[in-house]
Amino acid sequence: MAGLTTYGSYVPYWRLTASAIASVTGRREGGGTRAVASYDEDTTTMAVAAGLSALASVGSVDHLDSLGFVTSHPAYVDKTNATAVHAALGLPRAIRCTDTGGAARSGLSALIAALRSTETTLVTIADTVTGPAGSPDEVGGGDAAAAFLVGNMPAVATFLGSGSASDEFTDRWRLPGESWAKTWEERFGEAIYTRLAEESFVSALKDADVPAGDIDRYAIVGLSPRAAKTFTRTCGVDPSHVVDDLTSAIGNAGAAQPGVLLAAMLDEAAPGETLAVTMLADGADTLILRTTDLLESRRQPTPVAEQLAAGNDELRYADFLTWKGQLVRQTPRRPDPDRAAAPPAYRAEAWKFAFTGSECNACGTRHLPPQRVCLECGDMGDMSPVRLVDSAARIATYTIDHLAYSPAPPVIGAVVDFEGGGRFACEMTDADPEKVSIGQQVEMTFRRMSDTDGIHNYFWKVRPAVEPPTELDTEESAS
Repeated sequence: MAGLTTYGSYVPYWRLTASAIASVTGRREGGGTRAVASYDEDTTTMAVAAGLSALASVGSVDHLDSLGFVTSHPAYVDKTNATAVHAALGLPRAIRCTDTGGAARSGLSALIAALRSTETTLVTIADTVTGPAGSPDEVGGGDAAAAFLVGNMPAVATFLGSGSASDEFTDRWRLPGESWAKTWEERFGEAIYTRLAEESFVSALKDADVPAGDIDRYAIVGLSPRAAKTFTRTCGVDPSHVVDDLTSAIGNAGAAQPGVLLAAMLDEAAPGETLAVTMLADGADTLILRTTDLLESRRQPTPVAEQLAAGNDELRYADFLTWKGQLVRQTPRRPDPDRAAAPPAYRAEAWKFAFTGSECNACGTRHLPPQRVCLECGDMGDMSPVRLVDSAARIATYTIDHLAYSPAPPVIGAVVDFEGGGRFACEMTDADPEKVSIGQQVEMTFRRMSDTDGIHNYFWKVRPAVEPPTELDTEESAS
């Protein structure tokens, strides 16, 4: 039976508090924080991060048939974004890449479609949600990503069934080219969504042949929080089994939110548990899975809870507006970055996108970027490709540059050494300059280096490795 072979998620490092927004706009929209994609991130880079997490426990990807990328805010419109995700993950050329998007419902729908297919598919879902200054979408939106490897292989969770209900009504809409959506008054959609949630949920229970009382963990999220809360009181699931929708911690990340919730449930579930997730958006979709004994050995490397704990909630509102393109600041008095040229980018795809260097077969020296002649022993042409995205690395030395332009100054330049050999100089992101240190463990992260003439120039940076919370951290959070 089809199921989830592996899974992964990604929650950006930066957080914006509702109080920081309210201090400027004067409009209070409750408490909590929202996850914010950095100035060098977009839905493509977040999908890559989630995909790397999902593939961390997979030995080979040669069995993959397709890669799907789902978002309502693509980096490109008239270009397949999934190909950049495919290249950054270092996947074989024979894999079919497809984009799916346009609406928040697309994420869970794409996952259900993959589970009902006979193909082996990597489903990546990434989204970013914001709105006008002080609006509920700005305060309650969020940025995040999730990824699931799906197919008829040994699974961490088997597919039991799904149910859907669709209806046409104007609740939320955004025209092509507009930055954010418009919404109707929430009470209009509440009653409709509550009915659709019931129809979807009952249909999924029937398809899975599972009573509501047997659901061990249930997540419901979507465009109508009021409808979600109303339905949980009558759905028949034990109230203690309804999980937190995480909107107070990261906001509602649109199409990616049900994927992040599913990943969070898999992080904490025990083998043999029944999980269900419902998405309310232009209808309702419900997915039901059952975990297996493989879950313990294939959990994602960094659980959602640890990603939440590692976030920085000191982002300034002005910086958030700048990163989202809503606040125009003085540009640096320097030449604009050169446009990324297509021919050299294509020729260096393995290096630029997959971070693949070369290793000398004569002496074992690694070269970043790849070389034809070994810089250590001088051997010519006897090189093997070596991909270092997943290799452990530590900072050999670094510098803090307060003069170089950056939307998030200062610029941190780092020289990192990889385990097994290889040294590389690059930019460090998602880091507090005062906490950077020699010997610090870092990890590679796919980012957007610049944007010129409508071309996104992607490459790799490093970021501090997410470390599990210590016992002291756990005690402090509990208190």
